[in-house]
Amino acid sequence: MQRCHGNHKSLVLVTGVFDLLHQEHLHFLQEAKAVGDCLLVGIETDMRVKQLKGVARPVETQAIRIKKVQATNLADGVFLLPEQFTHSQDHLSLIKLIRPNLLAVSEHTPNLLQKQNIMEQVGGKVAIVCAHNPKISTTQIINSTQK
Repeated sequence: MQRCHGNHKSLVLVTGVFDLLHQEHLHFLQEAKAVGDCLLVGIETDMRVKQLKGVARPVETQAIRIKKVQATNLADGVFLLPEQFTHSQDHLSLIKLIRPNLLAVSEHTPNLLQKQNIMEQVGGKVAIVCAHNPKISTTQIINSTQK
């Protein structure tokens, strides 16, 4: 990602599960890419997804989720987030390491104020890049296929 920090290029970071990559994920990634020059995507590990979403998740492994995000050709880099990523200090350490100009989120992101505070500490900003579409989610897709 060194090439993103040179020549005044703007680095955008997004993080998420990206399980069963669907149209809202793609829309989010497209909007995040549009607000900067380079897009870096952090993917939650399988262990963290189980903690966040329950033991039946993720549907697809972290390796598959990484490959699918890479296949969109939207991200300039895709990586696994740390397994210890629960506390704000964990988030701050990652942000200090990556040094993004923007952290792109959707309007329904949890802990928005905490994320804004962390980005301010490193001279960056949070950008809300898309609205929440309650009609489409991975959980709804899973539930509709189980009926």
